[in-house]
Amino acid sequence: MSLPLLHRLRGAASAIDARTPAHRDRAIDGLRAAALLAVPTGHWLLGGFTLDTGGALHNASPLSSFGFFAPISWVLQMLGIFFLVGGYASTLSYRRAVARGESTGAWLRGRLARLGRPVLGVTAVWAALLPVLYTLGVPGTTLRTASTLVIQPLWFVGVYTVITALTPWCIRAAQRLGAWAALPLVGSVALVDFLRYGPFAEGMPSWLSLLNLLPGWMFAYQLGVSWGEKRLGGRAAWLLLAGGTALFAALLLAFHYPASMVGVPGEARTNSHPPSLLVLALAAAQSGAAILLRDRIGRLLRRPALWAPVVVVNLSAMTILCWHQTALLAAAVPGSFLGAVPGLTTGPDTLGWIAARIAWLPVLAALLVLIGRYARGFEAPWKHRSHARRALAGVLAAGFAVFALGLA
Repeated sequence: MSLPLLHRLRGAASAIDARTPAHRDRAIDGLRAAALLAVPTGHWLLGGFTLDTGGALHNASPLSSFGFFAPISWVLQMLGIFFLVGGYASTLSYRRAVARGESTGAWLRGRLARLGRPVLGVTAVWAALLPVLYTLGVPGTTLRTASTLVIQPLWFVGVYTVITALTPWCIRAAQRLGAWAALPLVGSVALVDFLRYGPFAEGMPSWLSLLNLLPGWMFAYQLGVSWGEKRLGGRAAWLLLAGGTALFAALLLAFHYPASMVGVPGEARTNSHPPSLLVLALAAAQSGAAILLRDRIGRLLRRPALWAPVVVVNLSAMTILCWHQTALLAAAVPGSFLGAVPGLTTGPDTLGWIAARIAWLPVLAALLVLIGRYARGFEAPWKHRSHARRALAGVLAAGFAVFALGLA
């Protein structure tokens, strides 16, 4: 890196640091940034493709061939941290809104609009892209594969939206019960897991697992709310870390839960869709560690060179979540016309694929940055969009969802 460029980067980092308000909680932003970056990293490392004889792409995973990859998913599955920090930040935001005299409804509308705009943007853009790509010769099977990948991270936004709407009730629960307010959520997930995996499993309906969807992801959010209400301190954090770790080990070793935190093609059971008790155990351990390390992380992020990337990532949070699979497809779809491209369109079943995919990561990151330069506009309020254009975006988004979910 040239010295002039290095000086400019240092200057930019110092400027960002100088503009940061003194009351800003850098540790919370740092934890959120780490959880955000874990999402594309996980999807890019643990997701691959195979190329059929017709040149079409199909989803594949290295986890099908390499069981030792499972512990990597324990590190990259940081949604527990994301929900923890989300609950903490939502509590502070709600308190500030109430202090300003803002109604709960107005606060919720603002939060939900911030979540909804980028989702509407990416789905509308892909709805417009599909016929163009098909006309250019991209196989229909590839477009199906691409659509499932694009919509895959968006379930998270939907769940997070519902949980955010429950913030006022989470605050009341935290005020009454403190960190113990999260315990009934653990019990609910444990009961459903017992019914679907225990001695009565054969008689249980297939939809039963969906009952874990809300309490499973709400667990860490409720912990974050209790943390924001100052009802979760160091002693409880140590209990979360130790208890979560012990439960995680017991579920793996004694109850034979799947080791991977993400779905593995061909496996009958999955931990994350919807979440199993193993996800809550990991979230508890991660949350305890995050709370205990908060002050140390905050001190570390006093360094401008470390703080500046955290600010950039947080400002682009929804863009990263919504568009990182598009960055992968921006490389893989053109690559499929070239044939077998190592680490991109070849099957993820060799150690060479792992090395090649790691080499592709900087390219995918650069593509995401490039796409983000234009896609970040969807995060800002749509003040200058007419009602007709907003309606058109809604229709396109709905059409894409129907196609991606296999309903058409």
